[in-house]
Amino acid sequence: MRNEKMIRNLIFDMGRVLMEYDPVFYVNRVKPESPEDRELLLRETFHHVQWHQMDAGELNERAMYESVCQRIPERLHEKAYELIYNWNVPVFPVKGMEDLLRDCHQAGYHLYLLSNASERQPVYWPRVPGNQYFEGTVVSALEKTVKPDLKIFQILLDRYDLKAEECLFIDDLQRNIDGAARAGIAGYLFDGDAEKLRQFIRKEGRL
Repeated sequence: MRNEKMIRNLIFDMGRVLMEYDPVFYVNRVKPESPEDRELLLRETFHHVQWHQMDAGELNERAMYESVCQRIPERLHEKAYELIYNWNVPVFPVKGMEDLLRDCHQAGYHLYLLSNASERQPVYWPRVPGNQYFEGTVVSALEKTVKPDLKIFQILLDRYDLKAEECLFIDDLQRNIDGAARAGIAGYLFDGDAEKLRQFIRKEGRL
C-alpha cells in the first residue's frame, strides 16, 4: 500500500475542479432564440470533435471559429464567437477550492496544474482564484498531448523533477485518474466537494 505520508505534490485538473465548466450554461447565456439553435450551437462548439482538437493543440480558436461558421447559419456567428472566445468570462470558481489551495500551500505542499485546455489557457489562468499558489502548469494544447495519455503526466514529472510516488492527482474524470495511475501517480476522483477533498488530504496530518 502507498505510504500517504510521502505525498508532497498536489496536481490539480482545472475544469470542474478549480473552475466551473458547464457548456449548457454557456450556451444558454448567449440566449439562443430557439431550442433548435441551442442544440446546434452546443453540438457545433463544445460537443464537436474540434473542441477536443483545440485541447490537443491541433487547431486554435480562430480556426475553430472559421470552421464553425461554415456549419451554422450566419445569424449564429456572433453567438459562436462568444462561446469560443469568451465562455470563461467571467471565471466561476469551484466553491471552497481557493481556501483549500491556500491552506495546502501554507501546509507545505507543492501545487501543480495539469489541464486539458486550449492554447488560450495562459490568458485566463491568472483569473482563476488560487492560481498564485501554483509552482508550475502543464497545458495540453501547448504540449500537443492530452490526458489521459501517459506522455502528458511524464512531461509534468520531468519538467518539475517530481517523483510519481510523492504526487496526488485530483481530477473529475475517472479515465484521467486511470491515466495518472499508469504513470505511478495516486489519484483522487473529485466530485465537486472541496471539503471532502480537504478531509482526504488531512489524513496526512498536514491540514
